Amino acid sequence: MLDDCRLIELPRHNDPRGNLSVIESGRHIPFEIQRVYYLYDVPGGSSRAGHGHRELQQFIVAMSGSFDVIVDDGHGRKKISLNRSYYGLYIPKLMWREVENFSSGAVCMVLASTMYDPDDYFHDYDEFKAQVARPHP
Repeated sequence: MLDDCRLIELPRHNDPRGNLSVIESGRHIPFEIQRVYYLYDVPGGSSRAGHGHRELQQFIVAMSGSFDVIVDDGHGRKKISLNRSYYGLYIPKLMWREVENFSSGAVCMVLASTMYDPDDYFHDYDEFKAQVARPHP
């Protein structure tokens, strides 16, 4: 399951006037986009608290600056550094994630597969681990 978290390179259109990258639902990422949010003005070196989701899938892009994303499937962890706006990290459901080590001025954009639902969140790591230890259809 940890290997399901993967970097996806986005199409790049280079131009002397400025570059352009595109993200299309179901084409570049494996879900339909229902919500977009972004983190900004995070103090350099800071972290955002970890959490998991029951159903939500995410695609995370460093629009500016850099940060690290730690993904955890309840059995193992890995750290992925994001620092290019033409790469994004796909995170499937039932994955714990933390975002840390923000550079000054970093902007973290998240494309989400569902609308906001507070019942979809795991805020307690032990509850998350218990859930992923159960068999899933």
